[in-house]
Amino acid sequence: MSCWKYWGKLEEIANKLSSYGDLDKYGDSALDDVNIEEIIEILDDVEIIAHDKTIDFDSAKHILDDEKMNKALKLIRKFYVYVGARLETENALKILESDNPTETLDSFHFYDRYIGLIENESQLVRFNKDKTFVFLGSGPLPLTLIMFNKVYGCKCIGIEMQENVAELSRKVLKRLGLDEDIEIVVGNEKVIENLDYDILMVAALAEPKDRVFANIWEYVDENTPVIYRTYTGMRAILYAPVLDKDTRGFHKEVMVLPTGNTNNTSVLIRKIS
Repeated sequence: MSCWKYWGKLEEIANKLSSYGDLDKYGDSALDDVNIEEIIEILDDVEIIAHDKTIDFDSAKHILDDEKMNKALKLIRKFYVYVGARLETENALKILESDNPTETLDSFHFYDRYIGLIENESQLVRFNKDKTFVFLGSGPLPLTLIMFNKVYGCKCIGIEMQENVAELSRKVLKRLGLDEDIEIVVGNEKVIENLDYDILMVAALAEPKDRVFANIWEYVDENTPVIYRTYTGMRAILYAPVLDKDTRGFHKEVMVLPTGNTNNTSVLIRKIS
């Protein structure tokens, strides 16, 4: 089915986002006063398009590569990043105040999707209690680390660039009783030089891609599996995908496409010597 049927809807969504304020000028604050339920309604509208199984990859590229759609996609992608950060932060703060922090974590809007996502990624690499897993770009609610630790028992290390975000996630882990199994360090991808680990994963929103992968190439060895999350097909309206040029110097071994409402495609690569 043609992706053109969504042209008007994408522009409509972009116009609605513009009505809240100038996202380019004011950034996240343009949406801070908008009720979270209204935010989620807009997200649902975007994801209906992103999850349309009738649109193949070639058809999706017509919209994704069209210059006329650039402004709309730019706004929608900014919105998607904002929603993720806001939902994670709000859930993290609720966990700190909750009488039942595990139940509060389970109520996170994207919780069920993470279950499917880590199941997909467990097909790429063997995760177990003898492995140390590093996740680059762990964020305020380190759910990826939490789930890999709980499900597979591996020791986990999150890397977060912002000190205040890292501190919030540490408090969340302590509240959940996971602070001995999961460590959060502050820095960018270069800190992996001083870490001992078996598996490295790069978050979908880790930026800038070319620098991130170039530095990873410098510090990782040829045997270490590197997994990165990206967006493919119509799901790329949510966020710009990792490009082949970003992962120069790596061999792509296998890719697992998203299922259900999961948004991320997961790709296993290894360094080429």
